This record gives sequence, structure tokens and C-alpha cells, in this order.
Amino acid sequence: MYKHILIATDGSELASRGLDEGLKLSKALGAKVTVVTVTELWSPFEMSEAVHSGKKNPLAEYEEAAARSARRILDVAKEKARTAGVEIRTVHVPDTHPADGIVDTAKREGCDLIVMASHGRRGARRLLLGSQTAETLAHTTIPILVIR
Repeated sequence: MYKHILIATDGSELASRGLDEGLKLSKALGAKVTVVTVTELWSPFEMSEAVHSGKKNPLAEYEEAAARSARRILDVAKEKARTAGVEIRTVHVPDTHPADGIVDTAKREGCDLIVMASHGRRGARRLLLGSQTAETLAHTTIPILVIR
């Protein structure tokens, strides 16, 4: 069965359910776990707006805020894992599109299953809002367990 599970989280309530299910599965299987969170690149529009608003070093401020947010998200994952009795490794992938960061981390870490949550949107809502889960599914051959 699965020996190394990658659990992707963005810290949202829905992703937390995916984290919980992934931890339960890993405990039942005795699998290793890597938990990943990805922070995206700052868009040129946001950067331009920040510069025009008078911020001295907006990129550094953004990167510091993204790193703090990732630490909070991964600290929650560590606490949930400790409570569940599961040892995890955590990874923050900065400045990357989420689906790419998830797939690249799974490959680099040698994971044989990705666990992530999805809202289960369909049709136009999925197209308008996008879906990291759908993108991840499209860009990897590693099996994915989708939690809804």
C-alpha cells in the first residue's frame, strides 16, 4: 500500500479536513507523511499598487508575511500530527503556483499518494474560481485522494 503520503494544505477549514483524513490514513498504514503548503508569487498588479501606496520594500514585506503564514499553517499541521500520533515532515514552497509546488514536492520527496481537499465545484463555477485540485490531477501521475 502507500508508504509516503504528501498532504497539501493552505490552512483553510476545508484543507484542515484533508489534513485530518490524511493523518488518519497515514497512521492506519504506517506511512511516512510530508505536509506541504505553497505560497504564490506576488502579482505585478499587487506589487505596483504597493509601490504606488508608498511602501518602501513591498516585496520583502510580502515574502515575510507569506513565510509567517506558512509557519502558522505548518505549526497547526505539526500539532494535529502530534495529537494523532503521527510524525511528519513539513515543507513550505514559496513563490510558486500551488499545483506546481504540490506536484514537484511529491516527486522530490518520493511520495506515492497525494491527499488534498476540494470544494467539488462543477461547471462554470470551477472554471471561474479555478481548482488547484483539478490542476494537480492534470499534472501528475501520482495517485490523489480528494477529500470533500
